[in-house]
Amino acid sequence: MKELIAACVQIAVAPNDVPANVAKGVVWLEKAAEEHQPDLVVFPETVTTGFVTGLDAVGLWELVDEVPGRTTREVQAAARSLHMHVVWPTYRRGPEKGVVYNSAILIGPDGEIIGIYDKTHPFPLERCDCGGWVTLGNRAEVYDTSLGTIGMMICYDGDFPELSRLLAVKGAEIIVRPSALLRSFDIWYLTNAARAYDNHVYLVATNAVGPDAGGSYYFGHSMIVNPIAWRLAQARGGEEIVSARLDPDPLRHITWGSKALQTFDHLEDRNLALYQETLVAARSRFEPGKRAKRTGA
Repeated sequence: MKELIAACVQIAVAPNDVPANVAKGVVWLEKAAEEHQPDLVVFPETVTTGFVTGLDAVGLWELVDEVPGRTTREVQAAARSLHMHVVWPTYRRGPEKGVVYNSAILIGPDGEIIGIYDKTHPFPLERCDCGGWVTLGNRAEVYDTSLGTIGMMICYDGDFPELSRLLAVKGAEIIVRPSALLRSFDIWYLTNAARAYDNHVYLVATNAVGPDAGGSYYFGHSMIVNPIAWRLAQARGGEEIVSARLDPDPLRHITWGSKALQTFDHLEDRNLALYQETLVAARSRFEPGKRAKRTGA
């Protein structure tokens, strides 16, 4: 990994107005370039529409597009013009009408798409097998770029240590987490810091702000966390951009400001023989207030 500047662009959307949100994204990308000179820019989850659209899977499929397509074309051109890497999250059309993915698109500084990640742990209300609108993704890859190796997850994905661990084992140095998270700030901070520290990776987490078509209102507080769980940047509750410089040698010292050398590596120190028992279906012994019913369950 090279030394680089990562930025979170925290903006509100015009609910379900794809052209307006794409145009706004380009404006804020240009603003980020002017004010922060970032190498990597991460936008919030489903930035082209907002998270809750009020549409079923067929209606949402008709609203958005395939990738590449009209949800990405102008942002790809801006990434090329500004010569930066961009993570642009959007719902995207699947191969059949009514198949919709909640995706994060990694765009390179040449404007080409490096990789697409489809959310592998949609929140229960959005899952199509729970009556929602999103089809589950089934792959989590990392992407070698000129900046370093980047993995992607989306919002609720960050509650699952196994996913970020998989990305780290595959070589991720930076994990991005575009989100539209509605739970408490404490949960937001805890999961970002834990996933960074668990895996000794940088975590660039951009949260939505403002309302969506479902009346939800997002609190922002996007943040960048380093591999020893130190917050390098944190946004407030409105529209803004925060950035941080990412050091390519972040595990040298055990904590921020200390000269004491770090002597452990969470990936190397795993007890692999123990973990096979985790790969079975399970439920919490405590019952949620309302458990989502899955099709066929």
